[in-house]
Amino acid sequence: MRTERPVTNPLTAVRNLGILAHVDAGKTTVTERFLYLTGSTHKRGEVHDGTTVTDFDPQERDRGITIFAAAVSCAWNGHRVNLIDTPGHVDFADEVERSLRVLDGAIAVFDAVAGVEPQSESVWRQADRYGVPRIAFVNKLDRAGADLDTAVASIRARLHPAPLVVQLPIGTEAGFTGVVDLLRLRALVWPDTDGPVAEVPVPDGLLEEARRRRRLLEEAVAELHPGALEEFCAESTLSAGTLSAALRDLTRTGDGVVVLCGSAYRNRGIEPLLDAVVAYLPSPSDVPPVRGTYDGGEQERAADPQVPLCALAFKVSAAGTGRLTYLRIYSGTIERGDTVWDPGTRRTERIGRILRVQADRHERLERAVAGDIVAVAGLKSVRAGSTLCAPDAPLVLEPPAVADPVVSVAVEARRGTDTDRLASALARLAEEDPSLVVRTDAETGQTVLSGMGELHLEVAVEKIRLATGVEVDVGRPRVAYRETVVRGVSGFVFRHVKQDGGAGQFAHVVLDVEPLDGSGSGFGFEFRSAVVGGRVPQEYVRSVEAGCRDALAEGPVGGFPVTGLRVTLTDGATHVKDSSEQAFRTAGRLGLREALRACETVLLEPVAEVAVTVPEDAVGGVLGDLAARRGRVTGSTTRTGSALVTATVPLAELFGYATRLRSRTQGRGTFTARPTGYARVPGGVAMAR
Repeated sequence: MRTERPVTNPLTAVRNLGILAHVDAGKTTVTERFLYLTGSTHKRGEVHDGTTVTDFDPQERDRGITIFAAAVSCAWNGHRVNLIDTPGHVDFADEVERSLRVLDGAIAVFDAVAGVEPQSESVWRQADRYGVPRIAFVNKLDRAGADLDTAVASIRARLHPAPLVVQLPIGTEAGFTGVVDLLRLRALVWPDTDGPVAEVPVPDGLLEEARRRRRLLEEAVAELHPGALEEFCAESTLSAGTLSAALRDLTRTGDGVVVLCGSAYRNRGIEPLLDAVVAYLPSPSDVPPVRGTYDGGEQERAADPQVPLCALAFKVSAAGTGRLTYLRIYSGTIERGDTVWDPGTRRTERIGRILRVQADRHERLERAVAGDIVAVAGLKSVRAGSTLCAPDAPLVLEPPAVADPVVSVAVEARRGTDTDRLASALARLAEEDPSLVVRTDAETGQTVLSGMGELHLEVAVEKIRLATGVEVDVGRPRVAYRETVVRGVSGFVFRHVKQDGGAGQFAHVVLDVEPLDGSGSGFGFEFRSAVVGGRVPQEYVRSVEAGCRDALAEGPVGGFPVTGLRVTLTDGATHVKDSSEQAFRTAGRLGLREALRACETVLLEPVAEVAVTVPEDAVGGVLGDLAARRGRVTGSTTRTGSALVTATVPLAELFGYATRLRSRTQGRGTFTARPTGYARVPGGVAMAR
């Protein structure tokens, strides 16, 4: 378990992983200990001191939380570990999404006292979507109330994997000094002062318990792994080698999650965690070939430096000193000066510098190969989610999903002379963070900034002030309402006729409009054609669909986007001279607008799942406040001296809740919120017209 000097690693000796967790579970501290133990830094960074490597942004250090995903690289026992420390706050979930898209594995960090928290569950589901193998690290075992078994039970109950615990803590709470390695039945003990881990025999008082837990681990692995089951049936036990190989297979398939424990702040449990990263998480050569499309065909690219280049841009840093694009290279090789192709914009770009990233510091490289995560300079128009490939072998990879913004504020420069500078800063922000959307309100002329939450927008505005010196006035946040259909119409006839000299326009359509899922609570849009006899040619059908999609931008209730409906074109008519694709697109747009006015529609508002942790004596006041905010309490559990209340609350009612909660609990209450979807606004029904 010692570090070695970095070497030129083959593909099998590379690990690309992320650190995932709820806010304040210890992600950044784990990352800092990795860097220190591998010799990448010579002093341990501390979040509370503002001395961490990955939380280098001034706002991160002031707030004590991770806001921007930061990439670092280190070497451990001959392996190159490329690591991304991701945010834990729900407002920055899009940073996690983009990171998970390019990672091969992840460490999920859990608080040994709190277990699975709301954002822990969210990032776990995000990793599920991308099929990212994970190992779990139960952190903060030195805290009062810490319990490994309770934390593991919450993992099993809320995340539904098969947790495979490979360690037994030595000591509890403040007396936590080390762990028992159940695979090799050895004890690993860390000194109170800074020093290396010591390997000693298992204490006599823990030997029987360690053997019992080792047996439970063998039985759990044998149930999940055919090879291990064969040996278990033959030998009634599993060797350390078989157990380790089976754990590696189960981690990669997602059938099991290896669980380790420790205290990152006390430097206990980090070396075994690094060993587990190397032993269980996959290398780029272990994951399936990346799949992409081009011109309607699907292709695969293996993780091989010798095949044509294929890389995905997952982050853009558009700082005033220069533009950096972060790439995950899936296949091929890039060198300084190479020309690459962006099939999205159909433009060529030239690679300037290639940089190995260490948070805000960079090391120049001459080349990067498949499996690398690097930053490159010189790319002018590449955006997060863009694919870069060899010009003679084009391929488009699926970009990371981008969440729809849920909160908006109006922004304007305090001084009129700063308007242009503000516009440039906003454009740069939207370029760096696709979950931030900037638009101009057509009615008021205001510039509107939309994001994932109050904190997200607050950070964005502060970033403008720090980077440009522009003072910004911010209007009250607004939430992103939607409209949907709860009762549709059938056979709605719309005729578009326009004749003002020259070629005219004629389109006749008959539309059925209905809720998408039959209940008026669905999301999305579906268009179908039931026209028979060629009464509306196919090219005009596509134009009607395009027009209907245009009409979804503004609904009849409050001018909000419309979702959750199905439109069927049932009939129509054409004119031999005056019908055209443009005429039918116009008919689709205007016809659906008129049809929506005849439907029964309702207003939807975004809702969030809120988890409030308060002292027991403040529960009554918190419940009353949640009820006043139209909250629906979904659960309440009591911990030592505190209570956890969960509720579903409309997002519009959460503005200013942090201040209100602090005042009600004398500063002792905390809460987290994560968007969970949309719900009907009470009284938000528009009568059929």
